[in-house]
Amino acid sequence: MNLISSLLDLIAPRGCVMCGHRLDTDEDFLCRACNDELPRTQFHLDPYENKMAQMFWGLIPVERVTALFYYTPSTKASQIVYDLKYHHQPDIGVSMGQVAAKEIKDSGFFEGIDAIVPIPLTPQRQQERGYNQSMMIAKGISRVTGIPIADDAVVRLHFDQSQTHLDRWERLKNVEQQFQATDKATLLKGKHVLMIDDVTTTGATIIACASALHPKKEHIRFSVLTLGFTCS
Repeated sequence: MNLISSLLDLIAPRGCVMCGHRLDTDEDFLCRACNDELPRTQFHLDPYENKMAQMFWGLIPVERVTALFYYTPSTKASQIVYDLKYHHQPDIGVSMGQVAAKEIKDSGFFEGIDAIVPIPLTPQRQQERGYNQSMMIAKGISRVTGIPIADDAVVRLHFDQSQTHLDRWERLKNVEQQFQATDKATLLKGKHVLMIDDVTTTGATIIACASALHPKKEHIRFSVLTLGFTCS
């Protein structure tokens, strides 16, 4: 932390996003105790056949799949995603993307990946929020790995209804026509693409977005990385 940041930290102390306790100058959004308590999935140690990866089998040409932590609503860990999405704290996404990338980089998870595609928001939703939380996570991952971000290959056309109370197949139906590939998607032909989202519950949104990018002639392979995974 530079001198200006240190002075600002004295004037307006930063709090841990999980517990609210004051952060030390060398801590970023999470205090050490909460970082240690974060319920990590460790899926990157078995990225091909873990429970999250199985959701995509037979639906998209998936390679490796992981999430940083198990996401359960109304827990301390869920506050990370809540503040990122609803409390206008985009830097949380960048920071947590870096945390995730640093922790799994040595496992070989990123080997052979050509581009990062964050799940897009509709223009209206992005204007309301001011940023795309998946893009913020992607930026953090890109800073650590050097993998370029392809944020113009697919767009989100509309968002019909909340996914919260829908089962897996209802979620798939709800989002299946929401994404459309752009002309830039042809640049991903034959590439290995890393899809990024904040939380995966059924995988429906990622499947729909990947499917829009994957007409049979393009031969795109996908890996998936999210901050949270909802374990049902």
